[in-house]
Amino acid sequence: MNPVPGGTLSAGTITRFWSPLAATWVMMAVEGPLLAATIARLPDAKINLAAHGVAFAIAILVEGPVIMLMTAATALVRDAHSYRRLRLFAHGLNGLATLLLCGLLIPAVFDALFLGVLALPREVADIVYGSLWIYLPWAAAIGYRRFIHGVMIISGKTRQVAVGTVFRLAAMAGTAFALAAYTELPGAWVAAAGLTVGVCIEAVAARLMASGAIRRTLATSTAESGTPPLTWSGMVSFYYPLALTSMVALATHPVLTFLVGRARVPLESLAVLPVIHSLSFLFRAIGLSYQEAAIALMGREFEHRRTVARYAVGLAIVTSAGYALFAVTPLFDFWFGTVSALTPELQEYARIPAALIIPLPALSVWLAYQSAIMVMRRRTKAITVATSLGMAGIVAIFAVLAWGLGWIGATAAFAAFLGGRFLSNLYLHWAESR
Repeated sequence: MNPVPGGTLSAGTITRFWSPLAATWVMMAVEGPLLAATIARLPDAKINLAAHGVAFAIAILVEGPVIMLMTAATALVRDAHSYRRLRLFAHGLNGLATLLLCGLLIPAVFDALFLGVLALPREVADIVYGSLWIYLPWAAAIGYRRFIHGVMIISGKTRQVAVGTVFRLAAMAGTAFALAAYTELPGAWVAAAGLTVGVCIEAVAARLMASGAIRRTLATSTAESGTPPLTWSGMVSFYYPLALTSMVALATHPVLTFLVGRARVPLESLAVLPVIHSLSFLFRAIGLSYQEAAIALMGREFEHRRTVARYAVGLAIVTSAGYALFAVTPLFDFWFGTVSALTPELQEYARIPAALIIPLPALSVWLAYQSAIMVMRRRTKAITVATSLGMAGIVAIFAVLAWGLGWIGATAAFAAFLGGRFLSNLYLHWAESR
């Protein structure tokens, strides 16, 4: 399985291989602004935007154990033996993630966490509870399709990955629009249903389109692949730092939600949090999609590393510049006012935090490139340390800005997010240079 034709790599080759993956992530990133705009046009918009932000943050956190299955499959699946072993491992993780969400839905646990620890208003918490029931199939569907996507990527089938995401986006939008038009469900429930239906449809589409790649993988013996047999201990030691990394990284949004609820202007900050986050993710996703491409294209001996690095520099500049157009130009009013339908009051709360995180897309590209190197070197623990350091930085910076200096919650949250990400980048730079 060599995705680089002829053993050469150019910027054009990277673009052709990576652009479908980027399109996939961008289409997924479009979901956030689309659903936020839908909720903003339904009754009780402020409450439902806040509830959607909380519920989606928890759904993202629950999928933490499975999110790195695509990276693992891209790096480890080379033959029938490694495919079957990692597939069984993926099924176990998917079941674990589903059980985790079931545990949160126990009324006593839910009340203690969301009414007690998070201190959500009762009207917000009730909507969050219904949303989490709708998200129940979410983690398993994502884990399965990410495993399949990894097999497709290492087989060079990145275009099919993008096609599957088209099905996901169409199913998500169709479900959300139909429920919004023909039911009186709360906006957060409409969003949860759209997202859940979308990922389930994408999982089915991915499996159907990956049939050929899977057949070829199952027909390849360990001897033919030229790689040693994948052992359980080797797989677990490779994967658990990645799982910890994803869980810590995905905890960022829930942690920020928790912190914002205890800072100045909590309800307005919670309402703008998912809108700003979804816009920034639209550009950060382009960088995040580069990680699997870099792993596949770097070369087993890192022979293409310089080409991959140069491409990353250009990508970092373009993504942050693109986001800046929406953060500090008249496009801000168009996006937050016309597209996202925020009230003028909420737009003002979003203006400063949106501008603060202009460097974030570039840092995401840098992080993806650094993480790809660490995965190739089987030094996944360094990624975990970097992510944990970033999370600690977020909490510390937020505490200083929000509770020490009295900043508004949303502004302190995104400033802390930027600072934490920069700490992660610096640590990986140090670890890579060793």
